Amino acid sequence: MRRPAVYLIGTGPGDPRLVTAHGLDCLRAADVVVYDHGIPSELLQNASEGVELIDVGNASPQPLAQEAISYLLAEKAREGKMVARLKWGDPFVFDRGGEEALFLHEQGVPFEIVPGIPAGIAVPAYAGVPVTYPGAGDTITLIRGYEDESRTAPEIDWVSLARLGGTAVCYAGPQQLPRILEAIKGSGWPADGRAVVIYNGTMPAQETVSGTVSELLDTVRDNPRRGAATLVVGLVVGLRPHLRWFDARPLFGRSVLVTRPREQAAELVNRLTALGADAIASPLIRVTPPDDWEPLRKAAEAANTFDWIVFTSANAVASFMKALLESEHDLRLLKGPRLCAVGKGTADKLAQYHVKADIVPDEFRAEAAAAAIAAAGPLQGTRVLLPRADIGREVIGNQLRQAGADVTEVIAYHTRLEETPREGDPDVYGMLLEGRIDVVTFASPSSVRSFAKIHGADAAADLLKNTVVAVIGPVTGDAARQLGFPVTVQATTHTIPALVDAIVAYYAVARTASPN
Repeated sequence: MRRPAVYLIGTGPGDPRLVTAHGLDCLRAADVVVYDHGIPSELLQNASEGVELIDVGNASPQPLAQEAISYLLAEKAREGKMVARLKWGDPFVFDRGGEEALFLHEQGVPFEIVPGIPAGIAVPAYAGVPVTYPGAGDTITLIRGYEDESRTAPEIDWVSLARLGGTAVCYAGPQQLPRILEAIKGSGWPADGRAVVIYNGTMPAQETVSGTVSELLDTVRDNPRRGAATLVVGLVVGLRPHLRWFDARPLFGRSVLVTRPREQAAELVNRLTALGADAIASPLIRVTPPDDWEPLRKAAEAANTFDWIVFTSANAVASFMKALLESEHDLRLLKGPRLCAVGKGTADKLAQYHVKADIVPDEFRAEAAAAAIAAAGPLQGTRVLLPRADIGREVIGNQLRQAGADVTEVIAYHTRLEETPREGDPDVYGMLLEGRIDVVTFASPSSVRSFAKIHGADAAADLLKNTVVAVIGPVTGDAARQLGFPVTVQATTHTIPALVDAIVAYYAVARTASPN
């Protein structure tokens, strides 16, 4: 995908998942990404490695005038680069996308418009307010309210608008919102007509204030806010109590820190987000291949000479299978040895290769795995292969040796501290210090140790004292407690779904116990 040279992409009003599939394809293929300041960092992370990122929004460190932005787009395109111009909402709905497209046309620069979902459509939907409904009027009126930062309301025939009935929607800046409500109230629209004001629409911090037009006018006058908001007026507002979904989810309003490696964080982030949480990805560790593949490769090629192969993690499975399948052999080598998977997640990873574990201990502990293998038959003289992390616990290997087994341990992967933050990574220390993180999740003992190493053991424990610490299982919980971390939530089984379920259950109990 190399032409057209400039893609004007609507990204929706905040939730990074609202960008279209075509818009995401364009972003991933771009050489240069020119974006508004309000574009979420999660969306920017879809850009390719090494892409040039240029923030041109009004709140950026060096904001550009509209004319300068248009020239920038044309200049980058003439350099032979594919440009993704990310626009908040839709490029052609109360935005400057039309100006940019016209400038590119006049300059002879090819372009394409990739529509996005306007705030006036998406935000009410996230608040449980349909902008149309049978019997609630035949019109939707989208009102400009934010482009002009002045205190004056848009020049609209408000009386005629009131006669239309239907639904009026306006994305308004804090200066305009009271004046727009005043104009609506004084135009013949019923003062007791229902309305909502929605702040941070489609985002985890979304807040919806409901009331009559008069009540909302008093509210925004008496309690002014700095941010813009979406105002919806009309009979459709009455449906919100029945159609709420976004802010009714069990983890809505909770910020949850995800410390898993970048390449493994998606499942936890997606599950938390689906339940309403603001999932903040901040990897503490990186999982990397072994420095020397040869010992693992030799062990994999000799898999059929072992009586047991013990996998202690999904990472160990993935690395071992890579070594095996890149050799001259295949999965038939696993016909002979019996397989032990420590934890359901590890067993599930094996199942992805169409291999079933013979033993999955009920408890995710090295001690339980060694006991389960011993219970399956005498270990004296048996050969056991143990692919593991470079800093993994040695309990399984030691206990099996004590039982008489001949254990071969081989490094399958390295666990390293994530020391270099990427652009857009959150300031975890500051957020914890200010109480802006509700839950910190740990999915491995190495992530616990990395957190302590980054912040200092004593400081780390102090940072977490007023935060819910959620761990994936007893081994991770033990590692946290040893460092003085207060463990509040512990999953019953060592899986990401169980960890999320445990967090949800904790807050369900907290809500029940709350006097409010």
